[in-house]
Amino acid sequence: MGVLPRYSSLVNPHKAESSFTFQTVFKYLMIIIGIFPMALMVNWVLLPHAFVGGGLTGICSIIYYLTNGMFPTLFPEFGGAIPVWLTTFVFNAILLIIAGFLVGWRFCIRTMVGVAAISFWYRVIPILPEPIIEDPWLGAIVGGFVFGLSLGTVIACDGSSGGTDIVAMIVNHYRDISVGNIMLACDFIIILSAFFLPVPERMMEEGTNVLYIQIKRVLCGLCMTVSYTAAVDWLMGKIHQSVHFLIYSSKYAEIATAINTNVNRGVTILDGTGWYSQQPVKVISVLVRKPESSLVLNLVHEIDPNALVSKANVSGVFGSGFDKIKKS
Repeated sequence: MGVLPRYSSLVNPHKAESSFTFQTVFKYLMIIIGIFPMALMVNWVLLPHAFVGGGLTGICSIIYYLTNGMFPTLFPEFGGAIPVWLTTFVFNAILLIIAGFLVGWRFCIRTMVGVAAISFWYRVIPILPEPIIEDPWLGAIVGGFVFGLSLGTVIACDGSSGGTDIVAMIVNHYRDISVGNIMLACDFIIILSAFFLPVPERMMEEGTNVLYIQIKRVLCGLCMTVSYTAAVDWLMGKIHQSVHFLIYSSKYAEIATAINTNVNRGVTILDGTGWYSQQPVKVISVLVRKPESSLVLNLVHEIDPNALVSKANVSGVFGSGFDKIKKS
């Protein structure tokens, strides 16, 4: 049998202690790059449309709208409003200091990278006077989806953009309340507050009253939130999808050893009985990430082309070598 290439340590970090530093640097770079589309959607869609999204971004955008024209000397390039990048950085810095003492500094390190990156991109990306997607409903859907893909990339790298994530972690540390429920409640309250904000002149439509615009503004914010939540769920489902193999072969020992050696995955041998032949059989059970499934199939084909293989997609696998078991 030919020697197959050892699987990448990026996919199997539990067997790659020697490349820990490279993986850490790679994750941080992906967090910095992955946050860019998120900032792009805020400065090119959310703020030009005067939407209010969820999380800390929503709070910072509210401050941006309320302070418009108040500080022409300090922030001339932002129309005299307190810029989102500044409030994002300040609020996150305060929350991180609190979280560091209450939850632990290990949680804060990766979040600091995300906070610095999002603040930087908010600062360097110009806020467009007109949104790149003119229709508000389409802007909410597309902008939210791109925002969600960006956020999902950051989460997949064990990162965070800060904001209500930090608040949720602090509350969850002391109270048995789901992090997801805390974030959902925060988003809902922040988006509903858009109803009480003054309506910009550019949002006024001929023959349309202010109440309609206020309701529309809230609904667009909710639509954007639903869109980015769906995008995050879709991306995380794709990234974390795993495969369960059941392999029936007389060469089970050779196949199991090859999977251990070349794919770096644990293998379980099950005892069975062929009902037709009434003979004992050995069944290989192995769980792998979806990108690794082709390697397993290639190994089986090379060792025993006549083997019987069952392959089933698994939505989530938790434990050693896969995702950590977390409280939902």
